[in-house]
Amino acid sequence: MHGYLTRLGLDDIPGPPSSELLFALHRAHVERVAYEGLHAQFGDPASIDPTASVERIAAGRGGYCFHLNGAFAALLEHLGFHVTRHAGGVQPRFEDPPGVLGNHLALTVRVDARDWFVDVGLGDGIYEPLPLRAGVYDQGPFSYALAPSDVVPGGWRFTHDPRGSFPRMDFARETTEMDAFAEKHEWLSTSPESSFVRTCAILRRDAKGTDSLTGCALRRIDASGETTTYLTTERDWYAAVADVFGLPLTDLTPEDRHKLWDRVHATHLDWEAARAARTTERERATQGTDNR
Repeated sequence: MHGYLTRLGLDDIPGPPSSELLFALHRAHVERVAYEGLHAQFGDPASIDPTASVERIAAGRGGYCFHLNGAFAALLEHLGFHVTRHAGGVQPRFEDPPGVLGNHLALTVRVDARDWFVDVGLGDGIYEPLPLRAGVYDQGPFSYALAPSDVVPGGWRFTHDPRGSFPRMDFARETTEMDAFAEKHEWLSTSPESSFVRTCAILRRDAKGTDSLTGCALRRIDASGETTTYLTTERDWYAAVADVFGLPLTDLTPEDRHKLWDRVHATHLDWEAARAARTTERERATQGTDNR
């Protein structure tokens, strides 16, 4: 675990398990280890075995929830924390059905006689653990909520800030293991219908806000509002991936780097064309109304 802790900037662990140590580990993780599904851009179902995920993070990469929370749970257990893994379901849109969809690994941790909701695999989610009790919690400029799930008996619902990348996530009360996610991970990594295959997205959280790179759109959300920058060259795109998200991607060959950029840029151009078409259609509709 030494390489993992070095990646988090926490070579010197201060003492036994405590809520203070849990918070320090959580903050360091979401700041330094980006949420990314780049493996899916290559159709590669990168292993979600916790040992492999720990090695992946120590080597300078990130991952999505199965990698990040899987590795974090292993690290916490190595340090003596009591960790429980739960099957969850992120609903990407409000109209999507809630429930335990198996597309998310959630964690709870018991320390200092209290239970905490812990999640370093939500991208632009929580910065610090939340007490596992119903309530509204503010962290920096964002507001979150926890409440008993109305569709999962005994389970919980996490509600994201309205500016977040998804509206809510339900997770079950029962304990689960990593092999329960194998089939869903394969689909998320390789299916043409998967959002991770269709869109390249990287996210990171810090104390003041969030950074996200969706295709070529680099966004920052914090107390001052939202800013968006479009990265239209391969050089600028990779510079942002390295500088903003801490992903030098030295494990990719030059050929793979060009391949990834070409895919991301082509998807961005398609998005721009679709946006222009929608704008033209709205303008035509407005003109038609004005001419009546």
